[in-house]
Amino acid sequence: MRAGIWGMGKYIPEHVLANEDLEKKVDTNDEWIRSRTGIEERRIASDDIDTSHMSYYAAVEALENAGVHPEELDMIIVATVTPDQSFPSVSSMLQTQLGATKASAMDVSAACAGFVYGLVTGKQFIETSAYKHVLVIGTEKLSKVVDWKDRNTAVLFGDGSGAAVLGPVAEDRGILSFELGSDGTGGAHIRMEDHLLMNGREVFKFAVRQMGESSLNVVKKAGLTKEDVDFLIPHQANIRIMESARQRLDLPVEKMSMTVNKYGNTSSASIPLSMVHELENGKIKEGDVVVMVGFGAGLVWGAAAIKWGK
Repeated sequence: MRAGIWGMGKYIPEHVLANEDLEKKVDTNDEWIRSRTGIEERRIASDDIDTSHMSYYAAVEALENAGVHPEELDMIIVATVTPDQSFPSVSSMLQTQLGATKASAMDVSAACAGFVYGLVTGKQFIETSAYKHVLVIGTEKLSKVVDWKDRNTAVLFGDGSGAAVLGPVAEDRGILSFELGSDGTGGAHIRMEDHLLMNGREVFKFAVRQMGESSLNVVKKAGLTKEDVDFLIPHQANIRIMESARQRLDLPVEKMSMTVNKYGNTSSASIPLSMVHELENGKIKEGDVVVMVGFGAGLVWGAAAIKWGK
């Protein structure tokens, strides 16, 4: 048995925070932000919308898309570093909100690689026949941990949620391979104190190397070559980092997802949001080989190769 994605959904807050708006808050400008990150705007959740609410909206859409009822879920995995509170977990709150009475629930804290970690965790339960339906969500309200006076981080981050329903798929579909990793020696480079702190230079060097390496590794583990890859979904952190991964795979620009301009860096929500965006635009089709790769605080990384379809 192989695990794959049955359906996906997303939630994007209504409020748009454009670069021009940030010019009024911090010492920055639109040209500076675009040239260094590729970001033009990001979405910010209102005060009455927290991480669990965004997760719920994305989950409902994913379940409808997959044709799965909440009571059929066996497990809920929420990847987030910005939960509503320390406990109860977002996944437990979501279980009640959805009415998923049969589902177990847990949160995963792997920052921007969180969705891949959740996906790989869900895969194990399905492929051992322990569970049939697993809901995996990457969701963040980073606006509540960003220092809006720090121009080095305030311009980067946004809020949002992306969800996927996993289930058993045909032998030639689903999650073909994966790679998870961590280098805790770099933990100080992205960390939480009173607010989010980041050493951009060191993170950039790490990400450029790791994104490309992990992308190539999962292609090789799947028994494929670079020529077999149809689409790349990189973590949407910085256009220059994303470009480095694309070039390592020798993919044309049109075969890489780019939503960082619209949503900024949404951490664990980044990859699923991008996947839903490309599915809606018809860029990912039945039988396509898709590589997803992310990196983040820890420092951690995760990548997976998927053959799309059931």
